[in-house]
Amino acid sequence: MQLSRREFLYALGLAGAAGMLRPSGARAMGWFKDDAYAVPDFGNVSLMHFTDCHAQLNPVHFREPNINLGVGSLKGEPPHLVTDAFLEYYGIEKGSKRAHAFTPIDYVEGAQQYGKMGGFAHMKTLVDRFRSEREGKTLLLDGGDTWQGSATSLWTDGMDMVKATNKLGVDVMTGHWEFTYGADRVRELIEGGHLDMDFVAHNISDVTWGDRVDLFEPYTIKERNGVRIAVIGQAFPFTPIANPSYKIPDWSFGVDEDHAQKVVDEIRDNDKADVVVILSHNGMDVDKKMASRLRGVDVILGGHTHDAMPTPMEIKNKGGGIGGMTLVVNSGSNGKFLSRLDFDVKNGKVRDYRFHMLPIFSNEIDADPEMQQLIDEERSKAQEQAGKDLSEELAVSEDLLYRRGNFNGTFDQLIVEALMESQDAEVALSPGFRWGTSVLPGQPITLEDVYTQTAITYPEVTLNDMTGEQLKFALEDVAENLFNPDPYYQQGGDMVRVGGLQFAFNPREKQGNRLQDIEINGEPLDPKKKYKVAGWASVSPVEEDRPPVYDVVSDWLRDKKSVSVGEPNLPRLKGVKDNPGLDTDVRLA
Repeated sequence: MQLSRREFLYALGLAGAAGMLRPSGARAMGWFKDDAYAVPDFGNVSLMHFTDCHAQLNPVHFREPNINLGVGSLKGEPPHLVTDAFLEYYGIEKGSKRAHAFTPIDYVEGAQQYGKMGGFAHMKTLVDRFRSEREGKTLLLDGGDTWQGSATSLWTDGMDMVKATNKLGVDVMTGHWEFTYGADRVRELIEGGHLDMDFVAHNISDVTWGDRVDLFEPYTIKERNGVRIAVIGQAFPFTPIANPSYKIPDWSFGVDEDHAQKVVDEIRDNDKADVVVILSHNGMDVDKKMASRLRGVDVILGGHTHDAMPTPMEIKNKGGGIGGMTLVVNSGSNGKFLSRLDFDVKNGKVRDYRFHMLPIFSNEIDADPEMQQLIDEERSKAQEQAGKDLSEELAVSEDLLYRRGNFNGTFDQLIVEALMESQDAEVALSPGFRWGTSVLPGQPITLEDVYTQTAITYPEVTLNDMTGEQLKFALEDVAENLFNPDPYYQQGGDMVRVGGLQFAFNPREKQGNRLQDIEINGEPLDPKKKYKVAGWASVSPVEEDRPPVYDVVSDWLRDKKSVSVGEPNLPRLKGVKDNPGLDTDVRLA
């Protein structure tokens, strides 16, 4: 295939990135010649980073969002850029392989051309290559959401992922969905000798007796090539709100900015670290705000919001580690990307850097045989113990099924339709999770596909009577968490997915006024009327015996044989006409 001029320049590492990285942004671009994974030698230490793999051990399809709205000062800033606006900002050629990796444009055609992405066996090959080329200079960091998101991780209580990350050679990790296995299981895996890595989280404490007691090591020091690297853990600060608090009843979380600064100061003053890293699961907007306020941090390697960012953001502050700035890196999700950040460290300071965000096209990287053997054995053993066949074909999809985006995706649409029909409900609500792989049109929907959308430890399907007033309040509350202009009040994730309910939506309005013109099955919402509402993933204990969502959806698909969900149920959007976080094909009010 003949390269365009822009692709040719990019291949030689000569094309610059637009936006925040000028004038120093040229340092962040990679040099890709005949070998797309040939990275030039630079500096004396390398940080490798992946995050939010959600237990996807084998290669997957995962479509990036076409709606990722930023409000207030966040409008038009990464990560709130999609499709053409994203490509223009980062100087990526439309129709290129990188465009397929980072955007949903012509997704089906790209997926058919380039194949699946990710896979731990393929990542292992790439990680080992960099370790060999940079012997004694590398550190591999895992940003969390690793032990959850697949059937086998659910069935093994995360053990298959512990074994896989051990095999991958992860040095340090932090967490979020890991905690949904409950306090006892998390402690068992971390403290019971199962992990070959450090688990760090400065912002989790036990406050049972009123005094702060750190539950995990706040940070760790790793020495590479004579350079002392401090890695501070920043676990997801809103875990007891976004997930069931009863799983971790005595644990206190939070952004805890003051404590983070205290830890950084301690490291700089007492441990004499040359590089200070925050391994974060805040979400990118929170990371950006934290980077602007903390002193002495060289880089925040972030996750949670699944943002695949081709270059770091350089955030200026009063005491940034690199020339008065802190880098903010987000490395996507589902194992699709491996980030590599090379530092030139001299006299206890980072002097310069190079950054490479490497899409993992599994067709172009040989699978590591030992890792693949481990994956195959763990999957086989887990399926045998569960008495299930993950390759079972439930139905054929006539559409592209995906989840990611601020509002309903097509797989979400499938789930809410299954809930309404199976539970005889007027309305269905499904959580705005950002994990869940994609299924191409014409392909079978397997049992495994259903689990990649639903594999959680609190899966019960609920059926409740809710008044119209209660429904609106619940949806407005979620919208506030997503679209609050202050990042420290955001919890990540996307808007609740809805079935049977239509509305207009203005993210720029204040809380209580974002949802407008609400209808249920074509009739105006009655605040006093009670509606039959199906849902799942309740953060409160479900007392009665209720079926798990993965069984409900799987049974519904078995009966259907073939499924066409058509266009997802999106709201009529207001106040976002010129917002670059919105694909131009999305309808407006």
